[in-house]
Order: sequence, then C-alpha cells, then structure tokens
Amino acid sequence: MTPPLLQSHLEKKRACNTPTSQQHKEEYISAKMMKGMIIKNMSFKVGQTLTVVGVAKPDATNFVLNIGPNEQDITFHLNPRFNAHGDENTVVCNSYEGGCWGEEVREGGFPFQQGEEFKIGVEFRPTEFVVTLSDGSTIFFPNRMSAEKYSFLSFEGEARITSIEIK
Repeated sequence: MTPPLLQSHLEKKRACNTPTSQQHKEEYISAKMMKGMIIKNMSFKVGQTLTVVGVAKPDATNFVLNIGPNEQDITFHLNPRFNAHGDENTVVCNSYEGGCWGEEVREGGFPFQQGEEFKIGVEFRPTEFVVTLSDGSTIFFPNRMSAEKYSFLSFEGEARITSIEIK
C-alpha cells in the first residue's frame, strides 16, 4: 500500500506528466523537507541581490535554497549535491509550481566543500536569477513565475547558514 503523502505526489506527478523517477524523488523530498530555516514576508525585489553565507556539514550530502511567493510554489530552487539523488558534485536548479517541477538546469561549477564555508549570491533580474558561486562560476536561471517580488525563502539540508543579506 502506498503511503498517503507519496500517493498524492504520485498523482501530481501524473498530472504534471513528469515521468522521471528523479523528479518524483525531488517532489517527495521537497514535501518532507520544510523543516529548516524559513523566512516569510520578506521583500526580495528585481534589482536586489541576496547573499547567503554558510558552512556545509563535514558529512553533507546536499542542501537546498528556495525562493518563491510562498511555501507551495518555488520560483528558484538551488540544490548543491555532494552525493545525493544520483548526482555527485553537481548544482541542480529548478522551480516548483502548482505541484509540478519544471525542467532542471545544471550549469556552473561546484565550489562547495564538505566542512567548509560557501557563499552564494543571487542577483534578481526581471527575467532571470544570476547566481554567483564562491569560485566565481555563474548560473543563469529564468524567473519562471515572472514576478517582480518574492516574499518566501527557505533553507534546508546539511549546512549551517551564518549570514543572509538582501541589498
């Protein structure tokens, strides 16, 4: 018998027409992960840059930064994976809207080291997010929801955040 949470995600998966098990895993994990740091009612607007500094745990497998209008819809999902979901040393970006994951974007470097500090800069442009990682590599990710302001940020996984700044 399929657990109710998993069953609802399987139904959404079918509705989204996303047949890959990778996307299903992401849906299921995301639904269970809303237990890290959550910031609501913030104001992250076009023209601003979000800077996050943290330290990955010594045995980290992955962590997640989410930005969106609310807890249910995520316009920008950044998931550095040391060794998780079948990926090693890969940064995966995506969006989650209406119960469906979008198309993954995998570009940029992987400057993250277990047990070491990292810095992520997210510049919010009208049509995209420009992400700068600690090594200077850049990821371009579309603003798929096309909003000019987002009010929700969450951070989950195996890292400790030491600083968050929006300028």
